[in-house]
Amino acid sequence: LVAEQADDVATSLSRLAKIIPITERDRRRISREIKRRRNFMPVTVRENLDWSEVAKIEVHAPDLPGILIDVGQSREYPLGERASHLLGYVAAVSERELTGEPLLDLPGFRIGKSGVEKAYDLNLRGKAGNSQMEVNAVGRVIRELSRQEGQPGADLSLTVDLALQNFAVDRLSGEQSAAAVVMDIHGGEVLAMASTPGFDPNAFNFGLSTEQWRAIAGDPRSPLTNKAISGQYAPGSTFKMMVALAALEAGVLGTDHRVFCRGFTTLGRSKFHCWKKYGHGWMDMHSGIQQSCDVYFYDVARRVGVDRIAAMAKRFGLGDKTGIDLPNEKAGLMPTRAWKRAAVGVPWQLGETLLTGIGQSFVLTT
Repeated sequence: LVAEQADDVATSLSRLAKIIPITERDRRRISREIKRRRNFMPVTVRENLDWSEVAKIEVHAPDLPGILIDVGQSREYPLGERASHLLGYVAAVSERELTGEPLLDLPGFRIGKSGVEKAYDLNLRGKAGNSQMEVNAVGRVIRELSRQEGQPGADLSLTVDLALQNFAVDRLSGEQSAAAVVMDIHGGEVLAMASTPGFDPNAFNFGLSTEQWRAIAGDPRSPLTNKAISGQYAPGSTFKMMVALAALEAGVLGTDHRVFCRGFTTLGRSKFHCWKKYGHGWMDMHSGIQQSCDVYFYDVARRVGVDRIAAMAKRFGLGDKTGIDLPNEKAGLMPTRAWKRAAVGVPWQLGETLLTGIGQSFVLTT
């Protein structure tokens, strides 16, 4: 709808509403956009019309001043859910995303909202063309003085291996909620990144209904969250290597340090259990790692202390962002005595050090 070309906007919309459905919400949005934009700028009334609706509008065009059909292009995501978190999706520009760039005012224009689409939006978007118009005193266009064509966006190549991505997604498909990342150890390139459940980015391209959005946003499995970079979880036993390294570097103990595991250890009146109910027997560092003995690492953590464990983990990047070129990455959390005092307002407890030793307590990683 071009307000300048309509005799009366309300009348044109009322006539159009007899041909295609226009909700009251659509009318309020259209009215708001018309007030915000100049009269010669088109405003989107409805998108994704079928050929029957297009034909009806064209037939009645003489009775619909200001209403015109426009044909646009849209993204297609052939991988669907299989790369939804990685690639992200595009959707219509919201009012808070308007920056004054003329391109964003175009009806039906889409920008990246997540994933690679958002991270590289400016590169993929290209540059708008422009035309210089001569207008009269009331703002009506008289003639075009000059025109500069727009430039298409850049192509973008990723390091992701499609076969490996499909393999990762297939392996996770039976899980309610899971994530996997495969990286090249030499250069750090991400070869696959999967997070389940996913979502269909094509659905966002055409616009979700209120019911569809509520179903996705309200899903407790968080299908919109890329769990590989935004999900924060206790690392569990994979963290035990950090504890071992911290102890060795501090000189607290050596690899021959032995602990007897009877299935639990005590601290005051509390019991801290091993995953193996009846214990592992005598453990040194090698067997403690091999068997993932919790009791062994309770003892090591108690001797080395949480601050030295945290310092070692920080050197490996835990508790910091990796700097991956995707939006919404979270850093995880590497707790210390000072952190707890500042964040929670109470002193650190020795029992929390024991739990930190097996990658639990306050420890969070992506």
